[in-house]
Amino acid sequence: MIRHCVFIRFKPTISTAYKSELFNEIDMLKDRLPGMVAVHVGTNVSPEEGMDKGFSDGFIVDFADSFSRDAYLEDPGHRETGARLVAAAEGGVAGILVYDLETED
Repeated sequence: MIRHCVFIRFKPTISTAYKSELFNEIDMLKDRLPGMVAVHVGTNVSPEEGMDKGFSDGFIVDFADSFSRDAYLEDPGHRETGARLVAAAEGGVAGILVYDLETED
């Protein structure tokens, strides 16, 4: 399994409603992309002050394998939502952190 973690430093002008819209678009991809097992969305709740480096929102997508993750990365819907996420992030791409973790689950 691949756990695709994406953390975002949104611009202060981005509304909660718009964030939800973007995260819902990611979640809806699992209805049509095989191997996209689950989507988890949320705000950082860590008590470790300052450790988030401003990445206060994010999502994690669980994929059955790297092939499913790669298909997601090439998907036009993902690319469109990804471009909107970059536009909403503080500093563009610099405001997004992506980390993929291979797990045994």
